[in-house]
Amino acid sequence: MKLYSTNNHELNVDFPTAVFNSMPLDKGLYMPVNVPLLEEEFIQNIHKYSMPEIAFKVASTLLDGAIPVDDLKKIIEDTLSFDAPVVELAENTYVLELFHGPSLAFKDFGARFMSRVMAYFLEEGEQMLDVLVATSGDTGGAVALGFLGVPNTRVTILYPQGKVSEIQELQLCTNGHNIHAIAVDGTFDDCQHLVKQAFADPELNQKLRLTSANSINIARLIPQTFYYFNAWARLRRAGKTEVVFSVPSGNFGNIAAGLLAYKMGLPVKQFIAATNVNDTVPRFLETGVYETRPSVQTYANAMDVGAPSNWVRIMDLFDQDLTAIKAILKSYTYTDAETLAGIQSVYDQFGYIACPHTAIAALALQDYKKENPQDNAAGVFLSTAHACKFPDVFPPELAAKIKIPAVVQELDLKTKQLEKMDTAYSSFKNYLAKFYENA
Repeated sequence: MKLYSTNNHELNVDFPTAVFNSMPLDKGLYMPVNVPLLEEEFIQNIHKYSMPEIAFKVASTLLDGAIPVDDLKKIIEDTLSFDAPVVELAENTYVLELFHGPSLAFKDFGARFMSRVMAYFLEEGEQMLDVLVATSGDTGGAVALGFLGVPNTRVTILYPQGKVSEIQELQLCTNGHNIHAIAVDGTFDDCQHLVKQAFADPELNQKLRLTSANSINIARLIPQTFYYFNAWARLRRAGKTEVVFSVPSGNFGNIAAGLLAYKMGLPVKQFIAATNVNDTVPRFLETGVYETRPSVQTYANAMDVGAPSNWVRIMDLFDQDLTAIKAILKSYTYTDAETLAGIQSVYDQFGYIACPHTAIAALALQDYKKENPQDNAAGVFLSTAHACKFPDVFPPELAAKIKIPAVVQELDLKTKQLEKMDTAYSSFKNYLAKFYENA
């Protein structure tokens, strides 16, 4: 597998280089030189395969020999130790539940695959691998559990202080061992900027072996295609022939993976990018002007992103052709008040308790159906996190109905371990300097 930078298509690197470097020095993002098309026979018979079998087919086709077949199968089997069920709520209305992994969020797919790929490529005696992560809520917890105890790795997670839920913070700050957490007095965009500055710092990169576990890392994006293919397989078993996916979108990695699956041959009729008031992409699709803004805090905190990194990947997939993008991608945006109303509406209609991100995706699917009343496709909204992670968002009568998993109950017994920091890059660099000074 060869990859290039979205800022330089002449740059060619192999898969391990892209995984460990995360982001090219030109500040682009890595993309496959060739996006292979899966055989029509496989797509037509996909309902005959299990999720691990589908994942192996997709990954082996994309990676094109970068990891030997038997080793790749083991990585995928270890990654997919949990299910991603498609739950029917009503005729042609489904929810794809992606929160059955260890951190109760869809990020488990990417984080587990990436950590195992990195562990596979790491050789004994190599320099310590420093994994830097900016999180708006769920990424950090998934990465922490994905890398916890992985030899020769050290993870540093930056998150916006006071802007993640209590459970999310506990998932970030109670691991210890090789996992370090920093509460930044700012926004997710500030955290992401600090990480990107570190990757672009030549002095720091001479002393530390830096990589990212954010969705800017191509090893995060690839496994997120798996559940789109698997959802389609399950819908085929139910006799469905068309599908519309509504995806909660913040940094746009999740929907970028869906569009990558589409380019590989997944027959999706429509993608919907559902956002909160951080609406950089919806405004761009409407006006043709791409203008980032400082992120605004909302109830759907994992989507509080003003400058979505993965949008450049989507533009690249479609050769910068906005008309082509708009043909397959629609976008809707919702306020906090609408999100709360959406949570109640989903429960009233279906008896289903949706986290705020999931509720936004459900609202977007509902609005799409209103605009397209003749569309009989199966509508699937993605549930990206367990509702228990956002207890303060729900009215008491709904909160009381949420089943709290045992892994969450155990978090209350653990002690937080974290650093606090301002948004100055010098502060972050000085923090990282301790790693090589104490090596």
